[in-house]
Amino acid sequence: MSESMEQKLSQAMAELEAVQNAVAHAEGELSRATATVRSRDRVVEATVGPQGELTGLKFLDGKHQTMTGPQLAASILEAADEGRAQMARKVMDTFAPLAQVSGGASGVRGVDIDWERAFGSAFDGGAGSGMGRSAGDRLRDEIHEDEDDTLPRGR
Repeated sequence: MSESMEQKLSQAMAELEAVQNAVAHAEGELSRATATVRSRDRVVEATVGPQGELTGLKFLDGKHQTMTGPQLAASILEAADEGRAQMARKVMDTFAPLAQVSGGASGVRGVDIDWERAFGSAFDGGAGSGMGRSAGDRLRDEIHEDEDDTLPRGR
């Protein structure tokens, strides 16, 4: 009876070590990952690192020179937010299989992943999945409101 328990424990330890190695490998791969995204208006190209940090920003074809500050800011935020969303999906896709419950006889469960540690502030708990409104959308609303600023105002 104890030999059977020792076999189960040995199998569980081997599964745990395999999962830990897979997590370490995934973290290593993701630490070098980036996402590069262009804004819809093709004015800005943003590169985002594995934790959602902005690592590069390019202004394309000089188009930014004819934009107002709020318009340019909206383009930058849009590209950066989409880059962060792409990285978040990549991280979750990479780690999702490791978080699944194992069907093995040992009963070892998948790892409990700390998404915040895996890719920092890019993890928004699903808010980037189309629910709610992004900062870029809110800024675009303000730009539309600001367009009326050219009209004379009374004091």
